[in-house]
Amino acid sequence: MQIRAFYDAPTYTVTFVVWDEKTKDAVVIDPVLDYDPLASQTSVDSVRELLAFVKKEGLKLHWILETHAHADHLSGSQYLKAKTGAGVVIGEKIQVVQKTFKGIFDLSEDFATDGSQFDKLVKEGDVIEAGSLKIDVIETPGHTPACVTFHVGDALFTGDALFMDDYGTGRCDFPAGSAAALYDSIQKLYRFPDETRVFVGHDYQPGGREVLWETTIGKSKKNNPQLSANTSKAEFVKMRQARDATLRPPRLIFQSVQVNVDAGRLPKAHANGKRYLNVPLNLFGPTDELGEVVKEAAE
Repeated sequence: MQIRAFYDAPTYTVTFVVWDEKTKDAVVIDPVLDYDPLASQTSVDSVRELLAFVKKEGLKLHWILETHAHADHLSGSQYLKAKTGAGVVIGEKIQVVQKTFKGIFDLSEDFATDGSQFDKLVKEGDVIEAGSLKIDVIETPGHTPACVTFHVGDALFTGDALFMDDYGTGRCDFPAGSAAALYDSIQKLYRFPDETRVFVGHDYQPGGREVLWETTIGKSKKNNPQLSANTSKAEFVKMRQARDATLRPPRLIFQSVQVNVDAGRLPKAHANGKRYLNVPLNLFGPTDELGEVVKEAAE
């Protein structure tokens, strides 16, 4: 099995191409669609580079795997699907995420919340077949209810559940997130042999070190500053909730989530031929019609 990583610096995201060097059967995990929030402009440079690599290596792309509905980048899955015919896969609990955000973004009445926008929904214990590749699905909720880890050979692709062993874990303060659930999820991963390789969905380069995306279960259990093998559930939940309370929302949360719950599709054009994203105003701090925070006004 071969693995090639593509790092998207603006969103700290790592996309992976995984393939069998003998048969050339391949999958892509968590592709990125470029988006400039100031111009509200999408582009396909990153996913085009990935596709060029796939073609250069002569790979047969079977599936595009999403570890979850990302809150920090738009998915490039639909571009890859259009160019290769590969289907898009996500955890079946995307239905919970869709129902949650349909109301937040005031999506149209006909927006489906059954996951039907995706080509394949998977659950704990499922095996995704991609030619000679066999990919086991492990549900790892906590960051979101729909998070899954993909187990291929001796490697785990953990998305936003488990990060590099010198950094920590994913945040759990999004709607329907749960620090307690994430703790339980990571315990499932920690039961794998110590030599199992871990490929993370983001790297935030603590201390300004170089970009990294591969560690091991053994290193994580020993070194992870937020959740080592010796961290109790109560300790983790207390730490995670306290830390999450200090974090700003991801830079592209409003743009990315409403695209990604629709399997990476851009919004349909309005009657004027233009596409629009819904950006709720003052969602995290409700105000009156003058823009003053309601709680402050009451005081």
